[in-house]
Amino acid sequence: MHKLRINPLAKQDMLDIKEYITKELDNPNAAVNVVSKIIESYENLKEFPMIGVDLSSKIDVSTNYRYLVSGNYIVFYKIDEVYVSIYRILYSKRDYVKILFKEGFESKTDQE
Repeated sequence: MHKLRINPLAKQDMLDIKEYITKELDNPNAAVNVVSKIIESYENLKEFPMIGVDLSSKIDVSTNYRYLVSGNYIVFYKIDEVYVSIYRILYSKRDYVKILFKEGFESKTDQE
């Protein structure tokens, strides 16, 4: 079984998600439910780290990021022998490739 490591950016992403749903959408119960579902999703990675999809299958960039969809959010992570490292948790409609790589890579679906 792998151990989980949560990157500070991913922790901030979770806080931002909770705050947005609580304040902007005025729904604190939904905020707790969404965050709980995301946590439950990535907790499964400890036992099943390969359940996510290789990000290279979606974009034209060689990367060792994998991703897991949890509702409207995507959990981006990497695996090594000991750890599953959660790097970002982003809303699925955002330009996550640009956010992850800080450059203007296009996903394969954008090019078709």
